[in-house]
Amino acid sequence: MLIVQSASASSPQRLSKSGSPVPCYWMQATSFVLSSCVLKGSILILCCIFLLQQKIKLPKKTARRYPAYELYLYGEGNYAEENKNLILTGIPILFLPGNAGSYKQVRSLGSIALRKAEDLDFKYHFNFFSVNFNEELVALYGGTLQQQTKFVHECLKVILRLYRGQEFAPTSVAIVGHSMGGLVARALLTLKNFKPELINLLITQATPHVAPVMPLDRYLTDFYTAVNNHWTLKAQDLRNLTTLSVAGGFRDYQVRSGLAFLPRLSQHDSALSVVSSAVPRAWASTDHLSIVWCKELILATIRAFFDLIDENTRQITEDPKKRMSVLNHHFVRHPGKIFEENPEVFTELTGTFTWVEVKTSKWTYSAYNVSNIFLRCVFMFVLFTNEVFFFPFKDSDGKYFTFPLASHRESYSHIYCENTKLFTLDCEFFKEDSRTIQLPVTNLFSFGLSSSKILLNSTGLFYNVQLQHFNQVYQAFKIHVESHCQSLIGKYTCSKLFLSFSVPSFTEISAKLHMAQPENESRFPVLNIYSSSDCQYEVSKKHFIIIRFHAGALPVYVVSNILLTYGGQLSTLLSTGQCSEFSLELVRTAKPYKVEPIISIVVFLQGFNWFREIWDSLLLPEVDAAVLSSQDAWFPLVSLILFLFGTGIAYWSAVFFSTSLRIFSSLCLTLTRPTVLSKAKLITPRRLCMMGSLALVSWTTCGAFALFIIYLQYLFKVLTILNLYMKSEFCVFSIKSVKKSLSSSTTAEAANSLKIHVTVLNLFTWIVLLNLPSLVYWLKNLRYHVRLDPDPCRTTAIILVCILEILMNLSTSEVKSSKLLKMAAKVPLPLSVAVLAFGRMHLYKVPHFVTFSLFLHVLCCVV
Repeated sequence: MLIVQSASASSPQRLSKSGSPVPCYWMQATSFVLSSCVLKGSILILCCIFLLQQKIKLPKKTARRYPAYELYLYGEGNYAEENKNLILTGIPILFLPGNAGSYKQVRSLGSIALRKAEDLDFKYHFNFFSVNFNEELVALYGGTLQQQTKFVHECLKVILRLYRGQEFAPTSVAIVGHSMGGLVARALLTLKNFKPELINLLITQATPHVAPVMPLDRYLTDFYTAVNNHWTLKAQDLRNLTTLSVAGGFRDYQVRSGLAFLPRLSQHDSALSVVSSAVPRAWASTDHLSIVWCKELILATIRAFFDLIDENTRQITEDPKKRMSVLNHHFVRHPGKIFEENPEVFTELTGTFTWVEVKTSKWTYSAYNVSNIFLRCVFMFVLFTNEVFFFPFKDSDGKYFTFPLASHRESYSHIYCENTKLFTLDCEFFKEDSRTIQLPVTNLFSFGLSSSKILLNSTGLFYNVQLQHFNQVYQAFKIHVESHCQSLIGKYTCSKLFLSFSVPSFTEISAKLHMAQPENESRFPVLNIYSSSDCQYEVSKKHFIIIRFHAGALPVYVVSNILLTYGGQLSTLLSTGQCSEFSLELVRTAKPYKVEPIISIVVFLQGFNWFREIWDSLLLPEVDAAVLSSQDAWFPLVSLILFLFGTGIAYWSAVFFSTSLRIFSSLCLTLTRPTVLSKAKLITPRRLCMMGSLALVSWTTCGAFALFIIYLQYLFKVLTILNLYMKSEFCVFSIKSVKKSLSSSTTAEAANSLKIHVTVLNLFTWIVLLNLPSLVYWLKNLRYHVRLDPDPCRTTAIILVCILEILMNLSTSEVKSSKLLKMAAKVPLPLSVAVLAFGRMHLYKVPHFVTFSLFLHVLCCVV
């Protein structure tokens, strides 16, 4: 292998296609955009460009069916004025916003594409359309994903209809989808009457293709299942569709990069997945929203669009191979030049040259104002056969690249370097094995307390450091590279001796994986070190266990802890007749060894066919931990750590909740008169009327809205009990009448009822939070539809309304003598296990288990 290091006198810059420096900044979408800024004397002149989002008129049938959605055409300046009559001659591109996204986000693409078209004198130009989805929260509520997909299908027909009669009328539309917009674009292929030839190019930005980030309802998970199954089973039909998925990297905390990778199937080789930090000339990670505005990514996308144009049809090429070549050129390899469909492999050298034969494996050449340098390559070593790899250092004055001579010794005879400035060229031949060093990982349970080290006594320019056994997403490393170099600083005039001293430098690198190592992949992650021959390097690695990508499962663990505490309180009520405090019972009963071993045993047994057959015969779904393990997103300590986090959240949230109730109740004491506890029938005409009213609200409007109303009613009931309890216990004056009416047993009963009600209310709070997205969606679209359809929690809400209406008026004295109390106290434990087993990837199942536990509590007053 030959390695070349070029050090120029001037720092290199990343340049745009026009040659100007390209910074990575985020562009903002506004009605007026600052075009230029000129300073003349003390006068600042600002030039602005007028932007226009022109609304496209839809067919009446489509407008009536989708009243909340709209289609727009982007324009600015003279271009917007020319397109007012919708006589379009460009290439159509449709932008689909994501979760709570705006149709105005298309400006980042449309503006840059327009500048590029102006540079070409409008030989080619693009017409950018965007869809207004009313900023719906489709990542949290999946009931409208199918509706959005059908609307996009209608938009494609409308867009192509605008080009009828044109000389170069398009037959397909390219789609750019951000976040969930990319998933909606993929779902187009699942529609029965959809023609696949309507789209030939799909680019998605930070789209979670694999699974939903927060599976809050079954419509969302069913939509994902339908889309992914279709793309897997019908991969042969997708050969003419080229798809590019760009992930945001580690800065995208909403959609991890592992979810954004498209499946690579043997029948479907037109899919490409990249991470923004690996895109040439971008090299930066972006957050979930900024990926739309990152200038480097936008430039790469626009350049790819223009290189995809077929000169004959003046539209995007219909050749899938060329489309993949262009996307690979701009998003994967990018050799630093304009895309050429058939590049010349050989170049003839003309003129007179001075050839210098090099017989050593390493040499240095310095030149000034020399435009052409040719190095004669002597193939006298056994060299390895990797592809060409070029790596620029942004903060360095040098450029480094390696060239695998063994795989090109029959094709190439010379290496051509060109530079018009002062530079130094360091070259070296070497074998790969001699420069490959293995750095083993530390123990999983070291928690960063121990590290592995290697020492490089550098005599060459390049080293490959293999990070062994680094193949799981839960692994994280801090890699420290410390160098000690001998640098010349001066000389003594008397002795004419040069002095040198060691200059240490320290670099810390965070190493994390976007996804686990595939089963058929045997390569290790590699750290490439471009070294100096007068430096010594020490590379150390510390291992950390990190819990990433599992924050969405924390509500499941919190509910599991509260269920265990709830069961413990019922047990103490059964055994002692008194209900224990929530915090004390949480410490006593919420133990991970009660639930985690059961799940681990089930996952282990599912590896045997006989157990899987029994499991399937019982119509039980697969345990979520087994699915996550198959996706390499799980390891044994994850669940334990999450359970402990859930315990802490349950404890402090209960403390905050109880404290807030007491403070609010104290304020109410000054405004309300004390009441007296009175026993009444559990089921009265008034309560039946309230049940019917809330059930009707749930059926005719939104189930989450009915849950929110009953939650407020339950909260008011608990405040009333707390108000009475605090008045009887702490008040000193103006309370004689209340003390006479309250015996000690009644006060103890009020305390017990208060404790159990606070626990139930705390548990119900998480149910309301899990159903909150559908409530927000319903309120936002109330002007279009009074009834939420489909409603993910309608049935559950009707059942919970009836249960809680009875439960809030239930006292502990009516439960103590129940024959079902023993069962009601034991059921929360298996329900807690079920919540963790089936709720991690299906959050919408959590309310079902809680509902069953509360239902048994209500039955205790009957049996």
